[in-house]
Amino acid sequence: MPERLRVETDGLQIGILGGSFNPAHSGHLHISELSLDLLSLDEVWWLVSPRNPLKESVELAPFEDRIVRAIGVTKHEPRIRVSDFERKMGTVYTVDTLESLLQRYPATRFIWIMGADNLAELHRWRNWERLFDQVPVAVFDRPTYSFPALEGTAARKFAAERVGRGDAVSLAKMAPPAWTFLWTAFDTASSTAIRTGSDRTT
Repeated sequence: MPERLRVETDGLQIGILGGSFNPAHSGHLHISELSLDLLSLDEVWWLVSPRNPLKESVELAPFEDRIVRAIGVTKHEPRIRVSDFERKMGTVYTVDTLESLLQRYPATRFIWIMGADNLAELHRWRNWERLFDQVPVAVFDRPTYSFPALEGTAARKFAAERVGRGDAVSLAKMAPPAWTFLWTAFDTASSTAIRTGSDRTT
């Protein structure tokens, strides 16, 4: 069973990592632990999506299996909570999920967390510009994706709203749009590689 999200979150700073987690792995854990530290977060919530509208061709493991795997990956870090929030709310697109979170937790400071691979294709997401108006965004370095992502549509569109690494610790307190790109040590684990059997790190 997924973990319950906090009922009382007023004043907390919480990072949101969404995705299919197909499967969850050490890379997801790594970026979450970095977020807790570098962004001064109280918790990180993993929102496991029932499906990914951009990856309909990818064979998804059963939702319950992905939840169980995610809980196993995070079992030693109590500040990470795994949730089926999107399934409960019936949301598919990130902007709708964030809208539901903001309505349910109006006094919580949220940050959307993603890797450079997602920033590179963010312009393909539904109403992607609205995402930047909803919550601050933290983007983490991923090998081979970072430079193209920083030259891509979303990064160029919101170039003036980008803040430096030194200000990342205060990102949750900033009014959106505000985002940062964090060059950090990275974990090379990949859900795709795990599914195809080419990953040797798990």
